[in-house]
Amino acid sequence: MKISFGVPLSGPWAGPENMRRVARRAEELGYAGLWTFQRLLYPEGHAMGPVYRSVHDPLMTLAHVSAVTRRIELGLAVVNVFMQPVVLAKQLATLQTLSGGRLAAGVGLGWLEEEFTAAGVDFAARGRRGEEFVQVLRACWSEDVVAHEGEFYRIPASHMDPKPEPGPPPVLMGGAAERALVRAGRLADGWMSASRENLAVIDQKISTVKAAAEKAGRDPDALRFVVRGVTRIGAGRGPLAGTYDEIRADVDALAAKGVTEVFHDLNFDPAVVTAEPAQAMRRAEEALEALAPR
Repeated sequence: MKISFGVPLSGPWAGPENMRRVARRAEELGYAGLWTFQRLLYPEGHAMGPVYRSVHDPLMTLAHVSAVTRRIELGLAVVNVFMQPVVLAKQLATLQTLSGGRLAAGVGLGWLEEEFTAAGVDFAARGRRGEEFVQVLRACWSEDVVAHEGEFYRIPASHMDPKPEPGPPPVLMGGAAERALVRAGRLADGWMSASRENLAVIDQKISTVKAAAEKAGRDPDALRFVVRGVTRIGAGRGPLAGTYDEIRADVDALAAKGVTEVFHDLNFDPAVVTAEPAQAMRRAEEALEALAPR
């Protein structure tokens, strides 16, 4: 089981100095990865809550922390398919090369229709769009001449260079519906859970992904299964909530269910994202020490 940590991304604590402090300390303590998430906008009057009210761009944040780290993986959890995949492929290829091959790219279908409207992308048929989206990313990263004619995207025969070095980043897919799980098993290098995932039955979803991979002639044991840990310290007992000992026990239980990586994400703790930045950082630095890999 790999243990990773979420970069400060949401709310007042998510300033550049705190991003760098968390990134450096996580690498020093032996965490496997640093993870970010995407929220493009917050519709006026929406009930999403404080976690999503003010969120930095995930890719630019990873580029920033990549410059102050050397070993730790850089994860996107996730970017959504309202993005333009050719432009994104170029950005991800560059970050993969500049970071020395440390990137993991999570792709999600998205659920906030207003973000699609703002990006000029049709909200309907997101599943089919997501499948073609991943195909376009991989074509841009691997084919000498990229030429694509699909339902949603068209690329005239073109060179897309330089290719990512030392190779393309792994692509993980999100989604909770059975069709999304099957799609991840058939196409992706792994699956990652959402912040609202029911972790008690996550083994069932992992089994669905693995079965789809095996049916597609792929090795199910080669897939990654990443859980966003909505980690709340001392907030009452619940999955990945409670004392540090209880949270570590929950991580062990997830490993027994087939999860290969958990990243503790304090951005989803209202007590952090609404706190004064120095107080939030004290809480984060304590958690970094207490939950570090052993």
